[in-house]
Amino acid sequence: MASFSTEDFVGNGRLKELLPKLLDHGWDDVPTLKAMNSDDMDDIGMTRPQKDALEIRSYLHDRALMQYGDQLEASGKSLAELLSLSNTDLSSLYPMKRGHIARFMDRKQHNPPSRNNSIYTKSENNSQKLENTTRNSRKSSFGSDITVEQSLASFKIKDGHVFKGVVASVPVEPRACGCVQPPPVVENVAPYSTIENISVQKLVPEYKIGTERLIKTKSPPMKVSELWRDKPAIFVCIRRPGCIMCRAEAHQLYSKKPIFDALGVQLFAVLHEHIESEVNDFWPKYWGGVVLYDEGQGFFKALGGGKLLKENFVSGFLFNPRAIANYKRAKATGLEMNFKGEGETKGGLFVVGRGKNGIAYQFIERNFGDWAPPSEVVEICTRIQNIQPESVKSLREDEEEE
Repeated sequence: MASFSTEDFVGNGRLKELLPKLLDHGWDDVPTLKAMNSDDMDDIGMTRPQKDALEIRSYLHDRALMQYGDQLEASGKSLAELLSLSNTDLSSLYPMKRGHIARFMDRKQHNPPSRNNSIYTKSENNSQKLENTTRNSRKSSFGSDITVEQSLASFKIKDGHVFKGVVASVPVEPRACGCVQPPPVVENVAPYSTIENISVQKLVPEYKIGTERLIKTKSPPMKVSELWRDKPAIFVCIRRPGCIMCRAEAHQLYSKKPIFDALGVQLFAVLHEHIESEVNDFWPKYWGGVVLYDEGQGFFKALGGGKLLKENFVSGFLFNPRAIANYKRAKATGLEMNFKGEGETKGGLFVVGRGKNGIAYQFIERNFGDWAPPSEVVEICTRIQNIQPESVKSLREDEEEE
């Protein structure tokens, strides 16, 4: 996995000179930039070498190999030509480490969306597309007097996850031969009243090209319900931003930003601890969306039914085979990590409907490193909007093929 900073993504190659034009046309973050198709590229006048550069860098970004971006782009070869090289050539010409060569040659891993598909078209700009999507979402078969919770109460998940109404968590496994019992988790969705009055502070805005240079002062505290007054929102509650499992979770969720944009759903990361250096390391490298500080830990208490879900390192990690498996999964992404901050308060994820519709989905980090399955989150967001735009279907089909 690689940085969501657009400047890091384009590097010192041919795309760097295009940054002002990309910004003018709304291609101002990495997930959206990677969703460009050939028509989109022609629309802003990209040359053949620039198109090749975008394809190469998108491929490398999906495989956390961006350190080779400038070298491979400077070779003048297309992605297809680079993939036809032998391991010896990749090692001697660039030079690429043996493990990185295996990751580079694995074409099935993290395939990017097809260049023939895009949630954007030449006939309408990004804001118009999202406006149309939002307008279509009003035509709901649920009825104006039915809340999100009522609409989704009978929804079933079929991928092995425990699903109780709109509360989901990963199953637990025996710990220390059954001698260590996992902490219980709530079985009912948190009441809307437990989150609507939470006070949060916006630490950083949504990342766009050049945003880093503009951040000087932080926003004052605000009532969190203002954030979903007009549009539904996803809140991913981060246990510790320096944790490799938390970083991997945030990265894989934000990489789906074009899908959530098409559905008209906002993305927020929530921290229960404010360490400025950790925020700077976390954003925008691992998360390019808005980062909120929940000083009162209201979201985290809501996940635990009114109290914080906490577990120590020994019982929660060393004696927990699922947590260890989660760590190995995150470690395989090649992300960096540190041990700064408090890491025993468990996180999770909320999908909150527009206005007072309530909590549509609540995922609990039962084991350290549990993620809300992206396909599950997308499905919930699709259901609360009650739309299936062709653009979203095409992107989801690409994700399912991985």
